[in-house]
Amino acid sequence: MENKFTLNDVISATPEQIYKAWLSTKGHSEMTGSPAEVESSVKGKFTAWDGYISGETLELKPYSRIVQAWRTTEFPEGSPDSRVEVLLESVKGGTKVTIIHSNIPDDQADDYKQGWQDFYFKPMKQYFSTT
Repeated sequence: MENKFTLNDVISATPEQIYKAWLSTKGHSEMTGSPAEVESSVKGKFTAWDGYISGETLELKPYSRIVQAWRTTEFPEGSPDSRVEVLLESVKGGTKVTIIHSNIPDDQADDYKQGWQDFYFKPMKQYFSTT
């Protein structure tokens, strides 16, 4: 089974708005509809979905790229962090958000692929349509 996938969707917001929300405690919480805590710098720690997701920011390129070490409470004990790369590209109608999620524990990729759709893209579309 593949331990990585790529997803994308268009969100009605600018790359700057999404980037700033992703890297802010208040913004991340509001755009997902669930509690998050985010330190907005490289090596900054974060949690999302009330502690279900945690990790550390590895790389930042303002308004276009975020790379994070990422794990959930469902990762097997001793397994390494997965890697999430968020790419933001300005397109007609908003921003194309691409998620490249790799190094996922065996048999968990399908769940996380659906999770990005349900718990990020859907609430982000709703949030940015009203801001």
